[in-house]
Amino acid sequence: MNDQTTTVAELRKRLQQWVAARHWQKFHQPKNLAMSIAVEAAELMEHFQWLTHAEVEELLKEPAAKAEIADELADVLSFVLSMANAADIDLAAAFEAKMAKNELKYPAEQVKGQYKKPKRQQH
Repeated sequence: MNDQTTTVAELRKRLQQWVAARHWQKFHQPKNLAMSIAVEAAELMEHFQWLTHAEVEELLKEPAAKAEIADELADVLSFVLSMANAADIDLAAAFEAKMAKNELKYPAEQVKGQYKKPKRQQH
């Protein structure tokens, strides 16, 4: 599996089968999964806490550190996929809808090179 050949649907199915084989559906409820996403995201953040941007660049050059970070990122993704399964949310459609909102909220011509919310235009 890799990003170029694997669909979101395939990832969701793979995780759904994994959860079902363990009879963990009762644990994979939206509340629990939302909390698990936050827990795993915090574990991911620990790898970067207190580091400068330059130190992070060096960290990512270390194969062992990069593998640990990949594991934490995969944990986050696993719970996101499981949440999509539990809540019956089409992730690709949700992503595209959110990107459309972001296009309106952050017009490229107004925010290029800066990260701040543009002033709202009154209609």
